[in-house]
Amino acid sequence: MSTLTINPGALTADITSGSNLLQAILAAGGKLVSQCGGDAKCGACHVFVTEGRKGLSRLTPAENAKLDTLVGVGSQSRLACQATLLGTEAVTVELLGALSG
Repeated sequence: MSTLTINPGALTADITSGSNLLQAILAAGGKLVSQCGGDAKCGACHVFVTEGRKGLSRLTPAENAKLDTLVGVGSQSRLACQATLLGTEAVTVELLGALSG
C-alpha cells in the first residue's frame, strides 16, 4: 500500500502497490489527461513528483525518450502512465496546469 498525495488540492488516498501513477491519480479523484492510453507517446500525463521518488519504479527508456521531447521537464518529472507505485514510501505529485483537470 502507498499513500499518494495529489497537489494542488491536497487529495490523499491509499493506493495498492503495483498500480501505475496515472491509474492511482484518477482513482484518488485527481484529474489528469492521457491521450495515448498509457504508451508513453503523448506526454500529457507529465507530473512532478515532489516527494517519495524512491517509492516509484525507475524510468523506462520509453519514458526517458518522451520526457526528452517535452518542455518544462525537470529532475522531478515523470510520466504518470509509466511510473509504478512500489509501496515503499508515500508519494506526493503535483499536477501541471493545462493538462490536469
